[in-house]
Amino acid sequence: MTRARKHRDRGQVAIEYIGFLPILLLVALAAVQLGLIAYTAQQAGTAARTGARSASLEGPYEADCRAAVSSWLNVMGCVPSYGADEVTITATVEIPSLVPGWNFDPAVKTATMPLDH
Repeated sequence: MTRARKHRDRGQVAIEYIGFLPILLLVALAAVQLGLIAYTAQQAGTAARTGARSASLEGPYEADCRAAVSSWLNVMGCVPSYGADEVTITATVEIPSLVPGWNFDPAVKTATMPLDH
């Protein structure tokens, strides 16, 4: 191989890398989005447990449910359901999207606590 040809081949690697860069960015963005989905689901579970605990003690379950999650997440609702000796709270938290057009169903978690009589 001649010296001139080796020199030209070095630029080819840079071009291939630039062509592959959008794929790498998309994979990284999808990985971050998956982490965000998992975090939101965990926060919805925390909201449901906190709301159920508060409702079982006849506290302000809605405010406690909302206060239990990170402030940048949108709690869409904390709905109670009372049984004979227990209360169930269903918390619904909106999953944020990093990319416009990627829409997800909200994270919905339920927790049940015995009523404190």
